[in-house]
Amino acid sequence: MPPEDEPDAKRPSEAEYDAAAAWLEDQLKGISNSSEERETILSSKHALISQYCVSCHNADEEEGDLVLEGFSLQDPTENPELWEKVVKRLESRQMPPADRKRPNEASYDAVIASLTETLDAHASMNPRPGRVDTFRRLNRTEYANSIRDLLVVEIDAAALLPKDQESHGFDNVTVGDLSPSLVDRYISAAQKISRLAVGTPLKEPNSEIFRVKPDVTQEKHVAGLPLGTRGGTVIPYTFPQDGEYEISVRLMRDRNEHVEGLKEEHEMEVLLDRALVERFTIKPDRGDRRDDDMIDSHLKTRVFVNGGPKEVGVAFIKNPYSVLETKRKPFEAHYNYHRHPRLSPAVFQLTITGPFDAEGVGQTPSRERIFSQWPESAKEEEPAAKKILGRLMKLAYRREIETSDLARPMQFYREGSREAGFEAGIERALTSILVSPEFLFKVERDPRNAEEDVYRISDLELASRLSFFLWSSLPDEELLDLAIAGKLSDPEVLREQTRRLLADSRSSSLVSNFAGQWLHLRNLESVTPDLRLFPIFDDNLRQSFRQETELFFESVIREDRSVLELLDSDYTFLNERLAQHYEIPNVFGSRFRRVELEPDSKRGGLLRQGSILTVTSYS
Repeated sequence: MPPEDEPDAKRPSEAEYDAAAAWLEDQLKGISNSSEERETILSSKHALISQYCVSCHNADEEEGDLVLEGFSLQDPTENPELWEKVVKRLESRQMPPADRKRPNEASYDAVIASLTETLDAHASMNPRPGRVDTFRRLNRTEYANSIRDLLVVEIDAAALLPKDQESHGFDNVTVGDLSPSLVDRYISAAQKISRLAVGTPLKEPNSEIFRVKPDVTQEKHVAGLPLGTRGGTVIPYTFPQDGEYEISVRLMRDRNEHVEGLKEEHEMEVLLDRALVERFTIKPDRGDRRDDDMIDSHLKTRVFVNGGPKEVGVAFIKNPYSVLETKRKPFEAHYNYHRHPRLSPAVFQLTITGPFDAEGVGQTPSRERIFSQWPESAKEEEPAAKKILGRLMKLAYRREIETSDLARPMQFYREGSREAGFEAGIERALTSILVSPEFLFKVERDPRNAEEDVYRISDLELASRLSFFLWSSLPDEELLDLAIAGKLSDPEVLREQTRRLLADSRSSSLVSNFAGQWLHLRNLESVTPDLRLFPIFDDNLRQSFRQETELFFESVIREDRSVLELLDSDYTFLNERLAQHYEIPNVFGSRFRRVELEPDSKRGGLLRQGSILTVTSYS
């Protein structure tokens, strides 16, 4: 009977009463031996159904957009989506409403457990993984990593391509459109990358400027620079070809364009791949007419560099008696100028110009990757070009290459080779590969004659999914060859390859790219807390926040630790600056290391780390 307080409630049919009661009784049998628990649900079959379910969830009421009337309760797998909703509402105790009579907790748990077991068994026998977009453009991170792995060229994708669109916080789910302006950017990027990879001589020296953020406190050692130095910066840079390059440095100025912190002599080193190139002495101008432009005008040197990726560094020799900055307010220059000026000079800008007197093209890592073979005569040039381009296309397109695929790149090769020779032809053909939709897009096609809408993806598609997830980049040759041979879908092979990819240094992209978006670490760059509340916040602390979270997330993945540690752990990763901020003692130096936390520490788990607190704070 419907409840007495609802005389107008619609009654289920007798068949529905009987079917529902029979199924519920069957589900509850054997789960609980408590007569009191069973009496709550089974004392009156008709009253149970009308009171707990159908009286509210029928075609007339449609309470909560959930209608149980007309659905069979004997087998919930006939409509699993409906009963998934029921389970969720039972788990959250939304059903029955709080102002209605409810079963006891044991009965709740029994019904939930039985429903869940039945639905899980059905799902495992009838998997429906859903669908994802099968036509996606590479985002900037994936594009840069793919260029790196294909051609051994490091690029700044942010300088070449516009910002990626985001959906639900992620930029790897962009739609597959290409506006005319975006096509122009891709063509321009491909031309520059191809020229850099092949090593085409530049017509004139080129300059690139790298600036250090003004809120960086340059009083301590910078990772990547030699011990015993302080401050400065280290820049990854790809030198386009062999030749002389000029490296120049400009020091940080205050608002009056005076060099900051120069009270005494300081020494500065310029380094190339951590090897000393030049050492300078910087002296304060003690004359009557102060000329700050003369102070750092001599901070430039020319050095011969072989083309290819290098690291350019500049740092100060650390004075053992120097006083550390502790009270600067990085973003309030007017405040610093009067109350807390810099106590030591700092690097503002590093400029690399060249090449001068280029000696031709050297054997860079990019050229070694591209020119795997060299034609000995003009007759051998076209066959060699086909082999070179076919190998690059296989990696770029993530599939086996057929003869017909070579037609268009070879057309560009012939045009370039007629104008300027073999290398120019390869450069032009490479440009055509880098603007091909098969490189720029991740495409998954439905198999021919697919009888059902649920099917296994191909091995090649699996290889791309795996590498772009773990590396944010192309599959390498080993993974691609296994996919072409149809072996990658073998569970043991897939497990082995997953472990191999995770062990590779390129898997750091899983941390920096995926975790950076999932945890909104990218937003750290644009967040500045209220400096009245947090006067010591600067870029050093910001980067320490980021690195702590990345190292912590990486340790959980690489060590296959419990996912629950993401919420609560007894360890974290700290350097001296971050440990001081957290008031954790006995951590010294700029190097991050794993630190075991005290039992009463409030810093275990992601939600207590400075990075997460900063990007979610309103201060």
